[in-house]
Amino acid sequence: MSCDLVLFGGTGDLVWRKLLPALFQAFRHGTLPADVRIIGIARDELSDEQYRDLIRQRFANVELAKRPTQEEFERFAATLHYLRMDLSQAASYQALAGWLNVRTADTVVMYVATAPSLFTVTCEQLAAHGLNAPHVRIVLEKPLGHDLASNRAINESVLRGFSERQVFRIDHYLGKPSVQNLFAMRFGNALFEPLWRREHIANIQITIAEELGVEKRGSFYDHTGALRDMVQNHALQMLCALAMEPPINSHADAIRDEKLKVLRSLKPWTPETLAQQVIRGQYAGGAIDGIAVPGYRQEAGVNPESTTETFVALRTEIANWRWAGVPFYIRTGKRLAERDAHIEVNFRPTPHAIFKTPAGSANKLVINLQPKDGLELHLLAVGSDNRRLQHQSLSTVQLDLDFDKRFGENRVGAYERLLLDVIDGRLNLFVRSDEQEEAWRWVEPIVDAWEADTAGPRPYASGSWGPSASSAMIARDGYCWSEET
Repeated sequence: MSCDLVLFGGTGDLVWRKLLPALFQAFRHGTLPADVRIIGIARDELSDEQYRDLIRQRFANVELAKRPTQEEFERFAATLHYLRMDLSQAASYQALAGWLNVRTADTVVMYVATAPSLFTVTCEQLAAHGLNAPHVRIVLEKPLGHDLASNRAINESVLRGFSERQVFRIDHYLGKPSVQNLFAMRFGNALFEPLWRREHIANIQITIAEELGVEKRGSFYDHTGALRDMVQNHALQMLCALAMEPPINSHADAIRDEKLKVLRSLKPWTPETLAQQVIRGQYAGGAIDGIAVPGYRQEAGVNPESTTETFVALRTEIANWRWAGVPFYIRTGKRLAERDAHIEVNFRPTPHAIFKTPAGSANKLVINLQPKDGLELHLLAVGSDNRRLQHQSLSTVQLDLDFDKRFGENRVGAYERLLLDVIDGRLNLFVRSDEQEEAWRWVEPIVDAWEADTAGPRPYASGSWGPSASSAMIARDGYCWSEET
């Protein structure tokens, strides 16, 4: 199969940090089509060789396991090409069409890794120049819009030139091995699904924590914030994977129909729940690993009086038969105590205790997303020092499936999996437009409430776990975050 991969924003951060390393891994694993051309698109004046040299230099900064040897890069570099384009100019798209029409590839992938403000014009110009044929697929990065209205405008513009089946709205968390195994655990095994409901689960917590601040993305982040950057997409997509009903089959629309039902079942916000169950924070100065770091307002590109949130914690419920009354907690932030993304499913305690157990102990399932991938099942077992039944007490033990150890470090990463799915036309792990709009509809009352709130975000020290109000919110239900147990 022949394939042309066009990377708009070809000299940008996302391309060299994520996309090209993922494509190189597919090349190394032999899963990238043999007849492939990768075309970087940007405004810089570069030749093919200069672009290859640029990517060679950038590859020195990716994680060691993903760096090519010199011989590997020489072979991979033969697939790399470059075309200068000004995305606001129609003539540039004509040049792209001419470049692609030198041959007729079986599949053409247009990956729009640009500023969101360029999504609309790029899609319109691609269609206007005939670059929207059925064998063309377009990939759109988040954030897709700034609110519900802008998201709808982008989707409407894209769908005027492309069919829904040609549009791949990417959320790289859905490509993570642990999220894939969440689907496999629920729908490929008989063990958990009978317990996956309100009668057996007390609460579910989703944490996406980063040690890093905004780094070089201060200007972008100050117009986005944690709610739009993480909650509206990554966190809600994981919530859907956790809460959805079993689909009738593994086809894309069957899965996405069930995720949409979850989003439509989220309890709507009221003034009371917005005040009590949504916490926003902004990191102040502090220390990470003993090194002093600046506060958010001191970061380059950030307004010194910014009220943009770098932390969000919230509580929600799903108003349906399976999940009624079960709280779902979402927490995400920057400059937190450690880099840790995980899902914690806390089961209810046994209805009648016949053993002595640690206070508050119960079974739980932990789905680790980063920095490691894996599943942990926490159980209660008898310790070896118990000799007489009447004195037996239970302690916590865990079954630990480490995906690195079990499947090897060469397993397929998130972006590699998703890019190969785009090439093959598999939409299962991509977000449909109605899903995205429903997520924005649920998030928008939070945005509106914050715009009317003059108090602004709560400050928290860098290196902490966020504002204390986050712990107070979950404590009102009698629960606590995992690091507080």
